[in-house]
Amino acid sequence: MQLTKGFEQAVCIITLLATQDPQRPISSQVIHHRLGGSQTYLRKIIRKLVVAGLVKSISGNNGGFSLARGPESITIYDIVTATEGQINSYPDSGLIDTVFQDFRPVAHQGAQVINQVFHAADERWADYLKTQTVFELIAQTLGQEDIPTVDWNDSDEHRELLIQKLVHNLKDDLN
Repeated sequence: MQLTKGFEQAVCIITLLATQDPQRPISSQVIHHRLGGSQTYLRKIIRKLVVAGLVKSISGNNGGFSLARGPESITIYDIVTATEGQINSYPDSGLIDTVFQDFRPVAHQGAQVINQVFHAADERWADYLKTQTVFELIAQTLGQEDIPTVDWNDSDEHRELLIQKLVHNLKDDLN
């Protein structure tokens, strides 16, 4: 199964929201500015995240988006299913039954065996993705046990100070 570009964009949105000051939602303009691309497509991705209960929309002058629950309770599996739907890496189109129709009972059994193999693989993959939380992945990326927050709505200078601090910490950890 190859994940779509929408999944990658959703991960970026969730990461922005997980690192956002929880008292201030991120405006859709800021998210669009950071991700680029089509604003219509971005709205569709955000809508999927809202429907899945991962993101909440806040209306008003200072509105925008924030996480609907903590990053420690959002898994990569949650993001995959929000953007891609249920994991089904083998879409059985019935071709095996058609190609081997003169051996129907055997062909049907073969199709069932293949379906079972991929179903088991999908379950294993899903089980693993369910163990990978947004919090753990961000903390591991930053080499910290907590996630620093920033107000992405603020100016670039404020974010630049945080970036410099994080890069400095990573260099210290590598040395």
